[in-house]
Amino acid sequence: MSAKTTRELARVEGVVQGVGFRPFVYNLARGLGLTGWVSNTAAGVELAVQGGGEAVEEFFARLETQAPPLAVIHRVERQTAEPEPGESEFEIRASEGGKRSTLISPDVAVCEACLAEMLDPVDRRHGYAFINCTHCGPRYTIIEDLPYDRPLTTMKAFEMCPACGAEYHDPTDRRFHAQPTACPVCGPRLWLADGEGNELAADDAVAEAAEALAKGEVLAVKGLGGFHLAADAASEEAVARLRGRKHREEKPLAVMVAGLEQARALAELDQASAEALASRERPIVLVPRREGAPLAPSVAPRNRLIGLLLPYTPLHHLLLAAAAERGLKALVMTSGNVSDEPICLDNHEAVCRIGAKAARGAIADKLLLHNRDIHLRSDDSVVRVVGGALRQMRRSRGFVPSPLILAPGVAPEGCPPILAAGAHQKNTLCLLRGREAFLSQHVGDLDDLRTLEFFELTAGHLARILEAEPQVIACDLHPDYLSSKWAVERGLPVVRVQHHHAHAVAVMAEHGLSGEVLGLCLDGTGFGDDATVWGGELLAARAGGYRRLGRLRRFGLPGGEAAVKEPWRVGWSLLHEVFGPEEAASLALGLVERRGQHLPLISRMIAQGINTPLTSSLGRLFDGVAALCGLREEVAYEGQAAVELEQAMQALADGYPFALRETEGLLELDWGPAVMAVVEDVLNGADAATVSARFHAGLLAGLSAWAQAGAELSGLTRACLGGGCLMNACLLAGLPAALEGAGLTVYTAALAPSNDGGLSLGQAVAAANAWANGLDPGGVTTFTPDGGKS
Repeated sequence: MSAKTTRELARVEGVVQGVGFRPFVYNLARGLGLTGWVSNTAAGVELAVQGGGEAVEEFFARLETQAPPLAVIHRVERQTAEPEPGESEFEIRASEGGKRSTLISPDVAVCEACLAEMLDPVDRRHGYAFINCTHCGPRYTIIEDLPYDRPLTTMKAFEMCPACGAEYHDPTDRRFHAQPTACPVCGPRLWLADGEGNELAADDAVAEAAEALAKGEVLAVKGLGGFHLAADAASEEAVARLRGRKHREEKPLAVMVAGLEQARALAELDQASAEALASRERPIVLVPRREGAPLAPSVAPRNRLIGLLLPYTPLHHLLLAAAAERGLKALVMTSGNVSDEPICLDNHEAVCRIGAKAARGAIADKLLLHNRDIHLRSDDSVVRVVGGALRQMRRSRGFVPSPLILAPGVAPEGCPPILAAGAHQKNTLCLLRGREAFLSQHVGDLDDLRTLEFFELTAGHLARILEAEPQVIACDLHPDYLSSKWAVERGLPVVRVQHHHAHAVAVMAEHGLSGEVLGLCLDGTGFGDDATVWGGELLAARAGGYRRLGRLRRFGLPGGEAAVKEPWRVGWSLLHEVFGPEEAASLALGLVERRGQHLPLISRMIAQGINTPLTSSLGRLFDGVAALCGLREEVAYEGQAAVELEQAMQALADGYPFALRETEGLLELDWGPAVMAVVEDVLNGADAATVSARFHAGLLAGLSAWAQAGAELSGLTRACLGGGCLMNACLLAGLPAALEGAGLTVYTAALAPSNDGGLSLGQAVAAANAWANGLDPGGVTTFTPDGGKS
């Protein structure tokens, strides 16, 4: 040992297990002539390096700049130590136990090195559908517990063969300690089954599956986080068959193509969208559909966008290649479920829910199955580039369970773990551990018992793998949300967070904002603190409370939930409010003519307040305008009328007038003048495209004026934009520009969905701040309208 020998111990935190980090450290240290050791711990990775001072510094510099592709280093803590006399080697030590704070990698797409092996005719994994290494493949969906070792994953059923074992134990091999590693000799196998689940005789299951697709059949494919249902995307007959069986009549379907070249044949791709498509997360990317693209019309009816994704498992690559040999260039790949149910997870469940034993009839003609279990469901993520930024529309596979790291001060120091139960629809959960906010994968709508069971499984799994048992539960203010009822039943302190307050706080959390901001919440519906249905709200919001500054002019929702599914009710309610029932009934509008027999009853409901809750919902205003211009009077899925109204627009035109007024001490954005102008246009023969263009332009101007008035009233200059209406690209791209032009600093969601999929993030951070200020000793803490809590 020379006189200049130095020794340093280090702890590395982040995503550093199951991603090839220890062999990377091993080879890096040996290459620099260093001795020491590296080990997995429950907190991450610990290591010791010993050698010349320059070599040690070089080691730590390259540790962060040359880490493996899936590694994400959050922190490196270094400590000088006394050199160990006689140490001559660098070794990888066995994993240690202890309190867990390490992070798990999401599932990611198969890497180029594995693909090259899979396509190499002489490679022992040639054509193998489960090839992976430390740089790619399944993680989150196969992990049952930590530490991330094979016995605690669903790969425990497969004993490695000598060849795989040799790679697994060789620190110089990229499959060193790759827990899901396997080959055709020892790993999972693939087979094709009929609808009953009976294995079919097939020398090449993938080729036979592609043959079935070429014949127009519907194929169930077991994937990474659940099942897909596949069909030839160019065949109207095949797609219509899939839709009819799945009971998904009009909601757009995702399409998988082999690569970017094939994607460009179907859609207009900008650079950011192309990068997202080809990223290791491989989300569904919403992009403009190319004119004349060879896709069946029913893939995305009345929608100028198409959701594309590229293959992300080896099986996808094999299936797309086999399909291409039979002339199929694109496959519909939609969730393997009946609409509104969770995706199927295991083989038996698939046969019983989407196969021949399904209670409502088979969806899939055949099933491409395998015997690697999926521990946790994870739907495909959905993203879209809007306003120059990649936006999460549904954050799930590929991104979960990576945490959002909150800025210092957003979550109070010493805060115990908090679990936020999310919304009723588009549910996600969020577990807050210190400054780490773990937003769960998409859970879905909690109307179905199986989805509720998935919700509970996810809650328990998050707490277990993060070793962060919640001490406080956050939930929505709505008492009838199943997530809220579940929260109350936990027996822990509960913090109820108003829906739109949570939307605003979610944006604040993402951008590390503290203090008070202007919260412009543009949403469908959320339970207000006055027991009415909120949805277009102007708040002075901080993480620990809010004040309501303004709202959209209210109107009735005749029939309550029925009005959400039947926008003609909303359209009539708007007419009733603006013109009165008699004049409204005399208007020569299609809606009035088609629904005339129902209108007297609806008018009585509105007048007497019978099952007609008042709402300030912007989402429902979109619905009503879509109904008035004849675009959509009933919907097959939530938000359809608003989506189609946006899609009908070609370019912005002279906007309809909106007005500002003060009502009940609130600054109201009055849509009445706009509705009168809509009616005038429609009576003069304007089509839906014209109405949409003028409505969007007017709404942008109205919202901008409203926010500016709120800023002047409150003295706030930072505006956070949240809520489901910001799925509308026109609003999301146009409002920030308008408000920034007026001197406001604007923040929007990108890392978390702006719709209810991001609500749990805001709930968790709001609850953390409630905790810091003292929870109600009665067990339930609720923020009050004046900005305090009770």
